[in-house]
Amino acid sequence: MNSSDILTNRLSILLVVMVAILIVLVIVLVVLKIRMSGKKFKKSKKNLEPEGKKSAQEKSKVSSTKLPDYNRQSIFDFMEFDSVEDNMIVQKNGKRYVMVIECQGVNYDLMSQIEKVSVEEGFQQFLNTLRHPIQIYIQTRTINLEKSISTYKNKVKEIENQYNQKIYEYNMRQQSGVYTKEEMDKAFYELTKSRNLYEYAKDIVDNTEKMSLNRNILNKKYYVVISYMPEEGATNTYGKEELRNIAFSELYTKAQALIRTLSACSVAGRIINSNELVELLYVAYNRDDSEVFGFDKALQAEYDDLYSTAPDVYENKIKALDRKIQEESVRLANSAIEKAKNKSVMQKMAEEKEETMDDLISQMAQILIEENKQYVGKDIAEQAIEDIQEDKNNKEGGEINEKEKATTRGRKKSVK
Repeated sequence: MNSSDILTNRLSILLVVMVAILIVLVIVLVVLKIRMSGKKFKKSKKNLEPEGKKSAQEKSKVSSTKLPDYNRQSIFDFMEFDSVEDNMIVQKNGKRYVMVIECQGVNYDLMSQIEKVSVEEGFQQFLNTLRHPIQIYIQTRTINLEKSISTYKNKVKEIENQYNQKIYEYNMRQQSGVYTKEEMDKAFYELTKSRNLYEYAKDIVDNTEKMSLNRNILNKKYYVVISYMPEEGATNTYGKEELRNIAFSELYTKAQALIRTLSACSVAGRIINSNELVELLYVAYNRDDSEVFGFDKALQAEYDDLYSTAPDVYENKIKALDRKIQEESVRLANSAIEKAKNKSVMQKMAEEKEETMDDLISQMAQILIEENKQYVGKDIAEQAIEDIQEDKNNKEGGEINEKEKATTRGRKKSVK
């Protein structure tokens, strides 16, 4: 056998082997597809099973993932009160006692990453240690700088007296001439320090008085409200005084536990006293006039009662509804007018286009013929344009004749 025959045999054998491998791969691929389609069919069949055939275990899993229902109550529940006694708000004729914790907020945005993580972990700990319901109340107050300005002025007056005394002493030393240069320098240094202190304090008072001219200086106060009901402890056999003592003990214990847990997230808290509770309620009921009829002025005047200057809730609601009705009516009227304008404009455009539709069709046809004149030929294009114009003239003439006939018929009818 020559070399060419040997090469041919080898190539034939290699081709047979490759074909056999290809057939095996095709068979494997077909088997895999059959198995995958069988699994998909089983999954779809499982999904199409009716609800009644689901196992009890699956139903229990679904029911276990249901979210709990939280009892959300209004924060204004604690504002309906009978009296304020022993740093507590008494409600419902002694059936509910409320204590309030004032919290000092922290500036979370200015903290470092480590401090932020510490605060978050502390707040998580605070939430995990809660064993009783709490309410969070935020009250925005207008800052009254009158008391601060008065305090500053008294301090500035003392500094001014000290400064004047320093001036008198320095002048007496200078006139006597018995003091050395070092002693006079020391006295002058003390005088300069007193003068700088006086000027600085005076600037503070001036700036504070300018700030007081702005009525929009606001301050936010944060409170945590906790409550106790004597029914929780089954204390129906005790007297009113004993119930109040028990309520105070329970609330004080809860409040101290909350203050400790809040300190873990860098939030300082304290229990507010009876006067502060009355001020809290007074500001809550008199949001607009609390600055004019201030709580401090009422205490200084030794008023026996505090009256609410706030308008009736339903009166405010009626006013708000009237404003909303007026705004919505104006909006609806403007919308209807705008819609009518757009509708009339579009209707007019449609009628005009409908009246001139034949002219537009003729013009468009002539434009198309002019654009394709080189393809259809110049003579054919001109003839087609003439035919279009002739048809247009015939239609216009027919319409004129129809109008004249209609006019003539109308005249004949009138003569008869």
